[in-house]
Amino acid sequence: MRFTLFPHPSTPSAAAAEVSVEVEPLQGRQVRLRYELRGHLENVLVPAPAEPDRQDNLWEHTCFEMFARIVGAEVYDEFNFSPSTEWAVYRFDAYRQGFGKPVVLAPRIETEIEDDAFVLHAAFNLPGNGPWRVALSAVIEETNGAKSYWALKHAPGKPDFHHADGFVLELP
Repeated sequence: MRFTLFPHPSTPSAAAAEVSVEVEPLQGRQVRLRYELRGHLENVLVPAPAEPDRQDNLWEHTCFEMFARIVGAEVYDEFNFSPSTEWAVYRFDAYRQGFGKPVVLAPRIETEIEDDAFVLHAAFNLPGNGPWRVALSAVIEETNGAKSYWALKHAPGKPDFHHADGFVLELP
């Protein structure tokens, strides 16, 4: 399944023309995502390669994200995948409350340049037993410091990937 993300109306991008996410069918709890960024890639600030370790504040720079909750639950997890191959997972008990760092297996992240596109692959396990409602998103930072916020669906108001209105995709 391939989905197009849309920039938040208040954060247009001069560098990113298109951001899409391909979601491969789940095998058990494992999900595979393929983020594709097209546009003026020379104007996108891509974090330098690093060891694939857990790192905080990845969302402050170019970062690809997924938020997931089990259908009917308030608890949700935020997954951050940096082009550097660093990653983070955060657990929230409710909307932006009860922040924690669950013990999880490190996701597998790979990047490549393909047909004038930056591509990030991420494979990881979702918590618990589905079905899950998920939100797909990305932060794109430009070389001039501007940031745009991309999502499958934006909540009203300022960019907010945590808002329940963004959890529009259901995975079995």
